[in-house]
Amino acid sequence: MNENTQNTGNKGKTFPLPPKKNSKNTAWRRWVKFIWVGFIAVVLGISGLFFAVSQGFLGDMPDVKELENPDIYVASQIISSDGIVLGKFEKEKTQPVTYQELPPHLIYALQAKEDERFKEHSGIDLKSILRAVRFGGERGGGSTITQQLAKLLFTGAASQNKVKRAIQKLKEWVVAVSLEKRYTKEEIITQYFNKFDFLFNANGVEMASRVYFNKKTSELTLPEAATFVAMLENPRKNNPYRYPERAKERRDVVLKQMLETGYIDSTTYEKAISTSISVDFHPIENINDNHSAYFKFYLKKEIDKYVVDYEKETGKQLNLYKDGLKIYVTLDSKMQQYAEEAIKEHLTDLQKRFDAEQRGRKNRPFYLISDKQANDIMMQAVRRTGRYKLLKADNVPEDSIMMEFHKPIKTSRFTWAGEEEVEMSPWDSIRYHKQIAQAGLMSVVPGTGEIKAWVGGIDWQHFQYDHIKQGKRQVGSTFKPFVYATAIMKLGLTPCSTISNASFNKGSYHVPGRGGMLTLKDALAHSQNPVALRLAEMSGTQSVIQTARDLGVTEEISTSLPMALGSSDITIYEMVGAYSTFANYGNYNKPEMIWRIEDANGRVIKEVNAEPKEVMNPNYAYTMIELMKGVAQFGTASGELGRKGISKDVEIAGKTGTTQNNSDGWFMGITPKLATGAWVGWEDRATHFWGTGEGQGAKMALPIWAIYMKKVWADKSLKISPEDKFVKPGDWKDGCTNLQGLSGGYGDDGGLQTIDQIKNPKPADPTPKNNSGKKEDNINENLNSSEEIDFNK
Repeated sequence: MNENTQNTGNKGKTFPLPPKKNSKNTAWRRWVKFIWVGFIAVVLGISGLFFAVSQGFLGDMPDVKELENPDIYVASQIISSDGIVLGKFEKEKTQPVTYQELPPHLIYALQAKEDERFKEHSGIDLKSILRAVRFGGERGGGSTITQQLAKLLFTGAASQNKVKRAIQKLKEWVVAVSLEKRYTKEEIITQYFNKFDFLFNANGVEMASRVYFNKKTSELTLPEAATFVAMLENPRKNNPYRYPERAKERRDVVLKQMLETGYIDSTTYEKAISTSISVDFHPIENINDNHSAYFKFYLKKEIDKYVVDYEKETGKQLNLYKDGLKIYVTLDSKMQQYAEEAIKEHLTDLQKRFDAEQRGRKNRPFYLISDKQANDIMMQAVRRTGRYKLLKADNVPEDSIMMEFHKPIKTSRFTWAGEEEVEMSPWDSIRYHKQIAQAGLMSVVPGTGEIKAWVGGIDWQHFQYDHIKQGKRQVGSTFKPFVYATAIMKLGLTPCSTISNASFNKGSYHVPGRGGMLTLKDALAHSQNPVALRLAEMSGTQSVIQTARDLGVTEEISTSLPMALGSSDITIYEMVGAYSTFANYGNYNKPEMIWRIEDANGRVIKEVNAEPKEVMNPNYAYTMIELMKGVAQFGTASGELGRKGISKDVEIAGKTGTTQNNSDGWFMGITPKLATGAWVGWEDRATHFWGTGEGQGAKMALPIWAIYMKKVWADKSLKISPEDKFVKPGDWKDGCTNLQGLSGGYGDDGGLQTIDQIKNPKPADPTPKNNSGKKEDNINENLNSSEEIDFNK
């Protein structure tokens, strides 16, 4: 019987057997099926992933229409109370070029270096990606020119998280494909050159050509064009102005690739690489330069809060940089200018004196700290720099990084005569800038809380730190009015009440005094520390803290007695707001910069109105004005005010302040229509004048206030005069009447009377005269405790 047949037992008939299944054939088909299923799953997965990315499911996507018509972005304007445009919120300034204005060798250099198959792909070059993966990026990256343009549309910094970086790359691929569909190859190249930031405010190749070579893009030579293409790799490291040697090295790499890809011949290549880099540097003024950026920094945060509220209420989206909003602010353009001029005028002179004191010092500009502590301060500053972070991200060893920081390079540094270009190491540059005195000034209308001037620093380009609301510094004796106000309210004291000025002893805490009994007015005028401590002890530190809270101070305040001497760190913003309350009859107004925000069509988005909060009886508030007038008339401020040409007849309620080791100088000055605070110090508290003669608030900060106010008074259009008088509440009797039990308010008839000249009360014991400019009492000098008290903690 044939092996392929079988006998079924049915009359000897045989039937063929069914063919045997081939196990190899079955396995092969199973693998084919598996591969197809896997392939389809991968395709669907990738398609789904790209779809999710394109629809924004994995995060917001940029709008490619931004490139198509940049003119649709209308800047939002900042308009002052006197109708002047103080600034704008706008996209970076650039000067776009057309494809025809790009020299051919610039385009060839770009394609040779970044994307040799640019004309062939549709936004993503798989061959380049595989090469980058295989060789770990050593033979070039996988990004095409289109992907790099897509990357420029993402304004945020690249994440260090691998998953987030992968998602970012997917987004770039999606945007690249979208760009390829929307634009021609020529348009993509043009947009890339117009969009790239070449540093030094050189946004786009046309601005870069003017900054680095002082010519138009169309006039660039081959070596110059190759230099710009090398900068696309890393505009900071390959910068021809800062690092000419490295820039030439990377430029020659670009030229070599142009030779290898056939864009130039060997003769042209040899001639190009033999050409040195010759920079004709012409920097462009920063649109955020000088002082305006400080109030813009705060203003943007405030606007963002109101915009979020508006969007929640209406469902409409607003873009500060493209929707042409009109932001009406309370700032006065003239007062803002006078404040900026006052800071420059005084600090120019103060800086010269400080530099003279520092000349030849090994550990400049630091005092009273060890070499190790000084080095620690410097290293903290080094680690905050972008240069350090970039080198660290490139896995450069720490010792090599420090070698880089000690190599001289071309750099720009701040001076009051203008920015200057010098050759110095980054380390020395940091030390130099730490020697520069900083300052802040804010001026407010007490009755409304309207901020009229806001100068948060001396130069935004070099010192991007706002000292009005961002910075917190020890306030020194400017805190004492809070102590005195508490004692007047809680203990029923008056300016004529007398307190012992003997040395203050509390356990091991000892503050030397000068003896005798002083009236409150004399004690505050001469800033006597033992009196402030006794008042705080009698009133209770918790009560003092509550007074400060009522006056708008939110910062942490210690409950220990040294708090009475100003050991707390508080912002200028909160200090001026608090002092304004005294001039506003005890009503606190939160200082506000925004008056109204409108959209491009004039519809009101937000209107800010003052919301006064009564925190103190008007009689108590006016009593504090009377107390602080003594500071200006015969106290710690009188000598310097006289030297600045301000008559004692001008009614000024003020307080000077000096902190430990002269690290901070303050002056808070109130006139009937304006409350202004000025602070001067340095970036580090270890930097200060050696002696209190130069380092006290009356010398450091008060002159700024005086210069500013003289300019304000001289401008008759502002209607603020040195002849303005404080007005007293209707039932305020005199400076010696006990105020407890008074009904408060403005008197039975609600009328306001002009106060007559106050006769200064005669102190019970002779006190040191301070009219000659005698130095103000300093916290540090009057602390002689057996237990160390460090106010910097």
